[in-house]
Amino acid sequence: MLSRIFTAFESRNFRLMWAGACTSSIGTWMQSLAQSWMVLKLSGSPFYLGLDSFLGGTPIFVLAMFAGVAADRFDRRRVLLVSQFVQMSCAFLLAILFATNHASVWQILTLSFVVGVAQAFGAPAYQSLIPSLVPRENLPNAIALNSIQFNLARVIGPVIGGFALTSLGAAWCFGLNGLSFVAVIISLLLITIDFTPGKTKETVMESMKGGIAFIRQKPEMLPLIWVAFVCTFLGIPIIVFLPVFAKEVFGGTAATYTLLLSVEAAGAICGGLMVAARGKGAGVGRDAILALIGLGVFEAAFALSRNLYVALVFLFLAGMGLIACFSLLSSLVQMVATDEMRGRVMSIYNVAFRGGMPIGSLITGSLVPHLGAPIVVTVYGVVLACLALYLLLVQRKIAAL
Repeated sequence: MLSRIFTAFESRNFRLMWAGACTSSIGTWMQSLAQSWMVLKLSGSPFYLGLDSFLGGTPIFVLAMFAGVAADRFDRRRVLLVSQFVQMSCAFLLAILFATNHASVWQILTLSFVVGVAQAFGAPAYQSLIPSLVPRENLPNAIALNSIQFNLARVIGPVIGGFALTSLGAAWCFGLNGLSFVAVIISLLLITIDFTPGKTKETVMESMKGGIAFIRQKPEMLPLIWVAFVCTFLGIPIIVFLPVFAKEVFGGTAATYTLLLSVEAAGAICGGLMVAARGKGAGVGRDAILALIGLGVFEAAFALSRNLYVALVFLFLAGMGLIACFSLLSSLVQMVATDEMRGRVMSIYNVAFRGGMPIGSLITGSLVPHLGAPIVVTVYGVVLACLALYLLLVQRKIAAL
């Protein structure tokens, strides 16, 4: 069983990339914890939490098609290196601002947008890189392990970040995140990549149209893209607004927020391990829909809970459903895409997958001050569960994959 879970680690390139990405993700989650808490502390309004997430995610939504063309036309490693250097610079700048007591909400929001631009180009390049690091038959396992490293970082990062935030100050969280980018930069320099960008005389717009045409030729792709959008629109706010639950629902502190974030991430790791152990058997689409049902049910149950320990159980289970669904959907998309189209296909998928995050966060940030986080998140969970049941029992295009 263990050998099947970690099959993709047989590839040296994937091991190096996984280790570098995990280290960087730990730093990113340290910063995310500190940034969310400081935005709420400096502004005193949940709306700015949603705005911060909106500004960080909007570039990924707006620039996704351009980034996809870049991932197919240029050296994906170089695109990723530029992205990492920009994000590292922003982290160090935030560290300096907080260390010198010159930080303000508008500066945090501005740098969130800059980081979002860098991530917009880095995401399709990174996603397109993964299939070239492992044999095709190990791709679903590699995607699941990649989600595990991301969520392992969400356990470790908040724990270290929570200690640094409460004991040393926010500047340390941002500074340590800046240093963490060194690991992924080194791994990018060490790996070998088989993919060579093809020469083309197409304009950027023609390349974009080519990517859209490819997706339209694959009838299974559009339903996957729509489900990804709805899933992130209604599912991610449970993570974005955890500071509100920690402070206003459970009457806690930054330590409570750290606990909530870590428990959700621990559930996500278990969800990723389940997908990795699953292998490449049939019924991937059906399992993705079942995971989506679980996410909706447990998200609503968490939002309705008033006892912290009961809420932690439901949050753990919601984390399992969230990542299991995301990993399975990503596997389906990656298996459909060809290598020369992979950057554009993943960029369009990211428009939905990542685009749902800022839009959902902004709308949720506007609703929470009037209705309260528990009511809003409960409604989101119920809608997700009902949608998933419809996809499982009536509209079965995804469930049949």
